[in-house]
Order: sequence, then C-alpha cells, then structure tokens
Amino acid sequence: MSIFYPNRLVPRVTDIDPRQLAESGVRGLLLDADNTLTTHNSQQLDPAVRTWLDEVAACGIRAVIISNNNFERTRPFAQLTGLPFVSKAHKPLPSGFRRARRALGLTRQQCAVIGDQVFTDVLGARLSRLYCIQVLPIQEEKGHPFLAFKRIFEKRILRRYRRRKENVK
Repeated sequence: MSIFYPNRLVPRVTDIDPRQLAESGVRGLLLDADNTLTTHNSQQLDPAVRTWLDEVAACGIRAVIISNNNFERTRPFAQLTGLPFVSKAHKPLPSGFRRARRALGLTRQQCAVIGDQVFTDVLGARLSRLYCIQVLPIQEEKGHPFLAFKRIFEKRILRRYRRRKENVK
C-alpha cells in the first residue's frame, strides 16, 4: 500500500462510527481541525461534529487536536471542543504525532489519525505508523493557492486509491 493512502476514506468525520473504533481497539484519536472538524480557519463547531465528539468520549475514546496552525489559531478552537491540542505539529513529521499520542498516554496501536490532507495527515500517520482515516475536505480552500495546488495532486492520489480498493473487492 502506498504511503499516501489512508487505511480508510470516508466523506465526513461524522460518518465514522465511534463504537466500531472502540471495538477495534482504538482508545485515542489524533484529530486534524481545519477541513476535518470545521472549515478552514473557522472557530465554529457544527452541532453534528459536537454530537460526534460526545459519542467518541462516551465510547471511552480520548481525543487530541493536532494542527500545523499556531497556538493562537488552535487554542480557541480546541477550547470550543474541550479537547487538548498540539499546535505547530509540523505534520507530516512524526514528532507532532508523537507529542499528540503522548498527550493521551497511549501506544501507536491504540491510536488513529483522522484528517483531510494526504500530504500532512495521511503521510504523517503513515510515517508515524498510525492507523489513518482520511475524510474529504469540508469545503474548497479559496484564497489559499498553495492548498488548492496540493489538492490537485491529492485528487489524483485518491482516484488511484479508490480504483485500487475497487479492484481488491
């Protein structure tokens, strides 16, 4: 399997069943914020995501936000969710994932990463040897040329990933 392929691909974070995660041994989630839990640079939390986070906690799964954004951006959103956070994670480098996992006090085998970007979340999870669930971005990034540029390559990778999954069935 390619280092750019997630273990699972789902449309939205709310499409992930916390009970199934818990049953598979997941005790901790390393969650990206932008375009995973909320729109890019937003401080709003969708009620459906709030409900999902409550279900995650009810299943005994702890979560931490892991973001490449700075402290000033990450902290208010983390406070809104009630979750601890790691800012300036330098994804895809493993150091930020390691800090997030240690904040939960869990092993690699007990954790999963959930994020929307191939070149930060998926690649970082793979380099850190963590289970990875990729979600599709909540919205297109307008006014962020570098992100829009990366999305072109991500779409190609996801097309290949989907074709491979279809051929395996």
